[in-house]
Amino acid sequence: MILFGQHMTVILSFDVEEHDRIEAAYGLTVSPGLKAHYRDRLDYSTRGLLDFLAERDIKATFFVVGQIAHHNPGLARAISDAGHEVASHSWDHQRIHRHTPASFREDLQQSKEALEQATGQPVVGFRAPTFSLMRETAWALDFLAESGLLYDSSIYPVRHDRYGVPDAPRTPFWARGNEHELLELPPLTWRVLGMNLPVGGGGYFRLLPLWMMRCGIRQSQQDGEGSAAMLYFHPWEFDPDQERLPLKSISRFRTYVGIQRSRKRLSRLVAGLRFGRACDVARELALGQRVRARMDLAGSQPVLSGV
Repeated sequence: MILFGQHMTVILSFDVEEHDRIEAAYGLTVSPGLKAHYRDRLDYSTRGLLDFLAERDIKATFFVVGQIAHHNPGLARAISDAGHEVASHSWDHQRIHRHTPASFREDLQQSKEALEQATGQPVVGFRAPTFSLMRETAWALDFLAESGLLYDSSIYPVRHDRYGVPDAPRTPFWARGNEHELLELPPLTWRVLGMNLPVGGGGYFRLLPLWMMRCGIRQSQQDGEGSAAMLYFHPWEFDPDQERLPLKSISRFRTYVGIQRSRKRLSRLVAGLRFGRACDVARELALGQRVRARMDLAGSQPVLSGV
């Protein structure tokens, strides 16, 4: 087992959405019966993760789709009552690209209200579906900042066919839209051979060897006190018994590779690590004024400092 330094902060986060809401299923016709199945399995798998975390005394951040809190407030309440953070994962899991500024503002407001009503706690964090906060959607940063959020975790500093801002800082930074800026907690990457390898979670966690994620965490530790390792997963990734979607070959591979071994791999990964909720890490970083990197996401060229 590899142990990391006592001052290392790792954020364990989960994107809570029904399986049929994933981007690979966009445009796919899903029967009412299958939708009901995925709603039931989401409740089951999320509560299983709550048990897993309780056994290890780990507090995490759950980015929850607002509609789930509206239809199943008991699940959002259970997450919050267990001491975890409940943050927003949008209202109905639509990529920012599918929104107008007006509809995005309404989406964010609906999500926050549903989550806050279910948990009785303020929502201070946001993660866009499919990490869809990119240069072309930088305008959304202004709405996130104006809504009173403390942080965002939607900008993945990698190259990918669906998302990514490859020249974004790898460590926490201040991301600027057209008028406002917000603290950004990017998912974990491992910088090697001049490239950022995505090792923060999801399909990468299920496909890549665990030592690569550990290398990314260790590198994050070496980046200094203003850093934090943001990991992300989905409850459905720990439910191999759920019905599978009728996806095409590439999407099917991305979605289901390694799903049978996810539970054991997560147990191995969390051993020896020190965890914190995203909201607590963000407050500590902001109050301590330890985040010096900035990026003008809306500008034609990145403006970086302290990276």
